[in-house]
Amino acid sequence: MRLLLGALVACGMMLPGKTVHAEGYPDRSITIVVPFGAGSGTDAVTRVIAQPLAVALKQTVVIENKPGANGAIAAAYVARATPDGYTLLMSTNSPHSAAPSLNKSIAYDPIKDFAPLSRVGSFTFIVAVHRDVPVTSVAELIAYAKANPGKLSYATGNTSGIVAGETLKHATGIDVLHVPYRSVPPALNDVLAGRVPMILSDLTPGLPHVKAGSLRALAVTRLKRSALLPDVPSLDEAGVTNFDMDSWAALFAPANTPREIVTLLNSTLRRIIDDPDTKARLAAMGFEAFSSTPDELGTFAKAQLVKWTRMIRDAGIEPE
Repeated sequence: MRLLLGALVACGMMLPGKTVHAEGYPDRSITIVVPFGAGSGTDAVTRVIAQPLAVALKQTVVIENKPGANGAIAAAYVARATPDGYTLLMSTNSPHSAAPSLNKSIAYDPIKDFAPLSRVGSFTFIVAVHRDVPVTSVAELIAYAKANPGKLSYATGNTSGIVAGETLKHATGIDVLHVPYRSVPPALNDVLAGRVPMILSDLTPGLPHVKAGSLRALAVTRLKRSALLPDVPSLDEAGVTNFDMDSWAALFAPANTPREIVTLLNSTLRRIIDDPDTKARLAAMGFEAFSSTPDELGTFAKAQLVKWTRMIRDAGIEPE
């Protein structure tokens, strides 16, 4: 019995009183916590995934938005939740890769406190300006900013925007003012209203405005062009050499979630994410959908934490 108990503890199984059972899962509603506000790109992607997930699991899937602190509020909430599969996190590079360096402190470990479920995909991230700003290219933007130092401002609503903006400033030597927002929708609203001339944002909430002409996309932050905006160059193409920033989304559960639940959620999510109809719906929103195994996501999350830590350090961004 002592040997058996030792083996159970070594395998990470919980003792009586704290045991979480996978049998019968799910038998009540599941909550997916989103680290940004309603209307954000992450929120929109989550809602597309939640609909077929509810059908597949035959349970209600509730979306709960907890914006703030670069996604750290939502991540800490899920990290502290009971590891029973009923509270999940639609995470991004914000809480998992950037917040550990952008925030002076966070109440969770981005690797140890979570059980990876599946990657969901990548956002297309853009540098864009209000249609009245007199620039039509990145070269013209840089020239305009240098001719008007300190007079041009840009809005961001997530850590991707913060890091992309500071990296762009560092790489080009321009002096532009950062105007941070808790989420992309209010940042985008102020740019569309002409209160802030420029934004660095995921394409999902901005695509309708780019198509309508009220927002002018100058570049994408990935190394290669996006199939959704084939006429818009990458920053690397536009002269900001080797600029390559990927903004991603993935689903996590709290650490110690039973393996049976992780396996069930992964197999269900992979069928949904890789479904052609789901891919098409997300592509129309500026999001490239693809899934992964839990182990693949775990390896990816570790690598992204290293990459973003380096990017933030190289851009000279101080934690707040």
